[in-house]
Amino acid sequence: MTDSAATSPADGIPGDGSPAVDMPADLAAAFADYERAIVENDLPALDAAFAPGPGTMRADAAGLLVGHDAISAFRGARGGVAAREIERVEYRPLAPDVALLIAVSRYGAGGTGLQTQLWQRIDGRWLITAAHVTPRPQAFDRSIWRTVGDPLYQGAWDGPLAGLTVAVKDLFAIRGYRIGAGNPTFLDSARAETTTAPAVGDLLRGGASLRGIARTDEFAYSVAGDNAHYGTPPNAALPGALPGGSSSGPASAVAAGHADVALATDTAGSVRVPASYQGLWGLRTTHGLVPRQGMLPLAQSFDTVGWLTRDGATLERVAGWCLSYTGSESTESVLGESGDDLPTRLLVPDEIVGAAEPDTRRAFADLLDRLASAAVSVEHVAIGDLDEYLDAFRTVQGAEAWRNNGEWLTQHPDATGTAVADRFRSAAAVTLDDEKRARAALAPLADRLRAVLEHAVLLLPTVPGAAPPRTAGGEALDSLRRDTLRMTTPAAVAGLPAISVPLLTVPSPLGPAPVGVGLVSRAGTDLALVRLARRLFSLLDPRMDTP
Repeated sequence: MTDSAATSPADGIPGDGSPAVDMPADLAAAFADYERAIVENDLPALDAAFAPGPGTMRADAAGLLVGHDAISAFRGARGGVAAREIERVEYRPLAPDVALLIAVSRYGAGGTGLQTQLWQRIDGRWLITAAHVTPRPQAFDRSIWRTVGDPLYQGAWDGPLAGLTVAVKDLFAIRGYRIGAGNPTFLDSARAETTTAPAVGDLLRGGASLRGIARTDEFAYSVAGDNAHYGTPPNAALPGALPGGSSSGPASAVAAGHADVALATDTAGSVRVPASYQGLWGLRTTHGLVPRQGMLPLAQSFDTVGWLTRDGATLERVAGWCLSYTGSESTESVLGESGDDLPTRLLVPDEIVGAAEPDTRRAFADLLDRLASAAVSVEHVAIGDLDEYLDAFRTVQGAEAWRNNGEWLTQHPDATGTAVADRFRSAAAVTLDDEKRARAALAPLADRLRAVLEHAVLLLPTVPGAAPPRTAGGEALDSLRRDTLRMTTPAAVAGLPAISVPLLTVPSPLGPAPVGVGLVSRAGTDLALVRLARRLFSLLDPRMDTP
């Protein structure tokens, strides 16, 4: 560390116009120990460097963390920083036992960054009470993107989607590129695609341009958003939290403003979960409405194409083009079915609300009260035991996932992360009789849900609660995965369109967190569902609906 002690005071603060002020030796030592700890990723020392309590703050480009516990949880999942040296430190005394430090970091691999820290002497020790980090500029975030361009592929120069940029989940074919499926060994063994998936081509013909290919959980077999090989994409809405998967990369790209639209897939909730966790609009389309040519499958009985955006207007713009474009390679026009407005008869499934966490239930109850105040009637309905949906769903999903990927996984036994390997191990154990019984169990459940929605729309919390911290793992994360899938799989079982809109805010250890509100409607009413969501939520918060 160089120049760590004496500098000239800044204008307008104590010491202005006086000779250089020496940094107290104990503060210089505290700063030096903090810098050592951050380079070595010494978590106990880093925890000790920040003032305890709920008022301590840390911020960077990803957002603001408030409270020592939230900062500690974030740091535990981040890992160490790249090799660097402190090139310069500016010190300004602000008050007795209070000082501002601004340090310039120079990285061994190139580039510089800034650390701005407010230090306070508390019980005889200098501690950080507030910090803001400006990291060195990066070409792109490799945890979000596999490859990126400006643009990667130029769309038509005019059209209804002109000006929009798209992050494509790494499951879709793009001519000249390989499909990576979130796994480096699979990427290395893949061949370059000779055609582009219709779902991608429709966006290009509408005028949108591809920003890049974004990360996914391995083989889309997760809802958390973590990846053992490439790192976990950030959650722009709740720094330090998991982003939600398996469409984690494209969802994070949209939430962070890197792209306007995410082209994604939803098997058991892979559009809706990241939408809820990151405060986005997300649409899972009717099963089979958008054909899946050029899309790597997980479980064909449930796989669907979907989109995520930051606002309802953009989502309707995308869905309106892709689902009604008469020259589409992807789907027939569905404007006839979706041209009619859905009935504003809202049904709340008691089982799904009961599966949510207490804070989510309270926020959702408040939303129902606000709808009632706006003269929107809401009824309650029973849809059946959620475990019956989930258990049969997972059996069929596992059988299909192993048929799709088992041969490759057998040839590459150590290629996947531990959690995904465990899921595929369970999938390999599903027998034909198991699958047959599960399909027989799903049929009446799907019929029941379709009958309920013949003249109504379900209204429900999208997921149990806030996105969990990135440090979550083991049994706690497995339990949350099951709780989440219990809420998301009924729509998948019945093949129905479902939308998640960021309408709820709940407390979490990392700060106020978004939770989505879902709407589910009968098959083929996807555009009408988006319009209904916009209409309803404009009653509650019209700011959510504008680009």
